[in-house]
Amino acid sequence: MIPNILSIAGSDCSGGAGIQADIKAISANGGYAMSVLTALTAQNTRGVTAVSLCDTDMIAAQIAAIRDDIAIDAIKIGMLGDAAIIETVTKGIAGLACPVVLDPVMVAKGGDRLLRAPAVAALRDMLPFASVITPNLPEAADLLGCAEAATTEEMIRQARALLALGPGAVLLKGGHLSGDRSPDLLLSPDVEAWFDGPRTATRNTHGTGCTFSSALATALGSGLAITEAADRAKRYISAAIAAADRLSVGTGHGPVHHFHFITGTDR
Repeated sequence: MIPNILSIAGSDCSGGAGIQADIKAISANGGYAMSVLTALTAQNTRGVTAVSLCDTDMIAAQIAAIRDDIAIDAIKIGMLGDAAIIETVTKGIAGLACPVVLDPVMVAKGGDRLLRAPAVAALRDMLPFASVITPNLPEAADLLGCAEAATTEEMIRQARALLALGPGAVLLKGGHLSGDRSPDLLLSPDVEAWFDGPRTATRNTHGTGCTFSSALATALGSGLAITEAADRAKRYISAAIAAADRLSVGTGHGPVHHFHFITGTDR
């Protein structure tokens, strides 16, 4: 059965991140993609030029409309923007018995802040509602109010601190570490597992976090256990990054190749 995966996130008009990346990643991994829009952004591969947060009543109405008619097998949550939206989404998904993947989108690839600083505390309060959170190292440091991890040992300590905040599991992405490897750590009360891969020399990594978390949500919505789902998502995003240079999109940080496995897509 094809799982129904709901993405709750902001829009990226350039197509590389946000809702657009989520829909591509969910579809590429065999899911049926649905979306609740939390924000409009004007951005391209070089940066974000404008952000307009959606009205909370409209966000609530979108969630309610989907819940009223369609079974939801998993939820991916991305850009939320402010504390009011975080509260609205938390209330909107309450009571749903499906995996929830929370990607704490806080800063865009070019450095533009996508979660207003006062809302970080509200995001921390949302963590217990997540089956798994997928922060990168800067996002983990922001959530914990500490320096960014620079070693795998520090990653373990920070993952444990994040797990203590209440999520079911932490998948801490190590792509910001130095070196030629890109290790990710999955930590839960029952599991400690590393998913390693080579670092691809490319500047086209826009939307990697959105893509990875959506692939993970789709795998979980398909019924896979968290370790197998994390392995599948890691292999998918690694291949999408490796194929990114086959695309020619923009002059900055281009997107990954979500449909890298389809023949005849080379330009």
